[in-house]
Amino acid sequence: MKYTSAEANKLLKKLNDEYTALLNREERSKEFHAAMGEEVNSVRPEYNYEETQKALADLENKIRKIKHAINTFNTTQIVEGFDMTVDEMLVYIPQLTKKKAKLAEMSSKLPKSRVEEHYGRQSNIIDYIYINYDLDKVAEDFNKVTDELSKAQIALDVLNNSATFEFDF
Repeated sequence: MKYTSAEANKLLKKLNDEYTALLNREERSKEFHAAMGEEVNSVRPEYNYEETQKALADLENKIRKIKHAINTFNTTQIVEGFDMTVDEMLVYIPQLTKKKAKLAEMSSKLPKSRVEEHYGRQSNIIDYIYINYDLDKVAEDFNKVTDELSKAQIALDVLNNSATFEFDF
């Protein structure tokens, strides 16, 4: 069956949720407590070891196949306009995000600012912090990085919602 990357990732999340829920049900039902004198079978939870292991193995197999298909797609599919694979874009976008945050912090500085505290105590000495860079250049770079980040995210979103690949389980 054909899936987009977005669809495959949603299916993967669903299967991981089912797997976790089954593990939780198994954990709650594989052992149980009964009080002395209590009829054990009346408090015994429903649990079938073999069926549960088969269901877990089936889910593990499906998860493996989907993850492999997604990984193969990510390492082979080129993102239009970037000459990078999806896998590279998944590294590039966080790099741009980090750079954007740094530039946002730098661009919010004043050229000269007074230090309010000196090692945790008040002092009669007034200290100033001066920036050692061009605020206009930082603002220009911030805008460029913001635009590049948006362009990269949109290109990746378009690809993840349009290009398809096949896998069966």
